[in-house]
Amino acid sequence: MKILITGGAGFIGSNIVDAAIENGHKAVIVDNLSSGSINNINKKAKFYKTDIVDEKNILKIFKREKPDIVIHCAAQIDVRKSVADPKYDADINILGSLNILKACVENKTKKIIFASSGGTIYGECGVKAPDENAFPNPLSPYGIAKHSVENYIKFYSEIHGLKYTILRYGNIYGPRQDPKGEAGVIAIFALKMLNNEAVTVFGDGKQMRDYVYVADAVNANIAALKKADNQIINIGTNKAVTLNEIVAIISKLSKTNKKPVHKPKRDGELFKSFLNNDKAKKVLNWKPETNIIEGIKKTLDYFSNE
Repeated sequence: MKILITGGAGFIGSNIVDAAIENGHKAVIVDNLSSGSINNINKKAKFYKTDIVDEKNILKIFKREKPDIVIHCAAQIDVRKSVADPKYDADINILGSLNILKACVENKTKKIIFASSGGTIYGECGVKAPDENAFPNPLSPYGIAKHSVENYIKFYSEIHGLKYTILRYGNIYGPRQDPKGEAGVIAIFALKMLNNEAVTVFGDGKQMRDYVYVADAVNANIAALKKADNQIINIGTNKAVTLNEIVAIISKLSKTNKKPVHKPKRDGELFKSFLNNDKAKKVLNWKPETNIIEGIKKTLDYFSNE
């Protein structure tokens, strides 16, 4: 089948493109290269350099390509940037997504797979990891936008018959993540420690996240091509790992002894976030295959070779 991947030159999107092609599908990439890289683009994929906010161009591309399935990864991904400029975040993450949904309907796309954010939609987590029935409580404009798009997708499904799978990701990490951006702490710390530089930890380092290796997230997308129609599914490990643990693992594997520099915690950041993955196991037959130590080692190897 023909799959159009928005953000297909980016971290998660480009890994999905590679897997789709390996599985015998045709891949079409839409990316404005604002955070993605031309080096990530699979030579077997067709590439359009355009922005999802460009409605006219998006409609033109969809009309030409007629994709069977769309995997929508393109987004403004920086939570702190969304806090500083909510309108900018909404212009891309909400209005851009509406352009994609409109194009899907007008060109009879069968299904959309949406990269949502379990790491922000549920808000602060308690003792138990939230499942998909937990009440959404996004505390940042980024999380609010992701949840809004989920509801728009449900509307387009109800009114226009567009099938969907919404994947609520934990914190995805691994090869091709931008180590010089604001998001993606494992990539940022990995590059710094490989260069024997001190990393900056905001707060006491006890904040917890659910870290999912990118290849595992890709497998969830490939499974969703044929499963989980009209379902919302958490893609997580059901485990919360502290930032201090991440620092310790990277420090040990990279053989650096530089102590982290601590600065005050930042506004808009959650203390604890992790996801129940029981539904993913049942509906997608998916579970994370890569533990945190193995995943960080693979990430360090990638950056060492770059």
